[in-house]
Amino acid sequence: MAGSTTAERGERQRESSGPPPRPRSRRARLRAIVLLGLALVFLGIPAVWLLYGSDWLRAERVSVSGTRVLTPAQVEAAAEVPLGKPLISVDTDAIETRLRRKLPRIDSVDVIRSWPHGIDLKVVERTPVLIVQKGGKFVEVDDDGVRFATVSEAPKGVPALELTPSRAGSAAASLRRFGEPRLVRAAVGVARAVPDAVAHETRTVKVRSYDAISLELRGGRTVLWGSSEKGAAKARTLTALMKATPDARYFDVSVPTAPASSGS
Repeated sequence: MAGSTTAERGERQRESSGPPPRPRSRRARLRAIVLLGLALVFLGIPAVWLLYGSDWLRAERVSVSGTRVLTPAQVEAAAEVPLGKPLISVDTDAIETRLRRKLPRIDSVDVIRSWPHGIDLKVVERTPVLIVQKGGKFVEVDDDGVRFATVSEAPKGVPALELTPSRAGSAAASLRRFGEPRLVRAAVGVARAVPDAVAHETRTVKVRSYDAISLELRGGRTVLWGSSEKGAAKARTLTALMKATPDARYFDVSVPTAPASSGS
């Protein structure tokens, strides 16, 4: 061995200066993971206490916006927000469900946590498109055909809906085929399609059948609209027809490509 060459001695030196043993590297990584876990635990405990156990982040107030007919007090009472509880634990979905069930006038509502102490209720109320007289009161119908509220006074500018389907002939067949809810939705579709200038003059939407819907305007004028189909075309035709025959009392746009008017 004493006679080993310089090259052999160099090779042994390179082998002895290799990387450290792997077990030591694994122990270091394990120690780092344990330390990180402990740090997360000690940091997480105060955060959980802050959210659930402290008095700093609790529900203490309710704010309501977007109401028109309803009052903020009505909305707040129906919401039943659990004041005093941790804000993080307030069930916003349950609040929304309660509001929609108790107050059918509400079309949609956003329930928002407003840190650190508030719950915001952003309400969108249904808008009546038609009203149905029932006894001495009025039932409001929205643009989806939903009857959502009964009021003692008719809202201004909202036309009345008269469902007068005949019990004989084609009108009776229409009622059996479509049913009253669909006839109501058809009337709503007509009310929404009517030109604005005519809508302001409309007092009543009459439905005798799905294909026989008419409008009673102020001044004793009548518009035969027909079905709720092709509403945009009928609206354009009615506007042009009224301009061409301003003294007419009767307008027929049930077939928009062949309109007619009469009376003076």
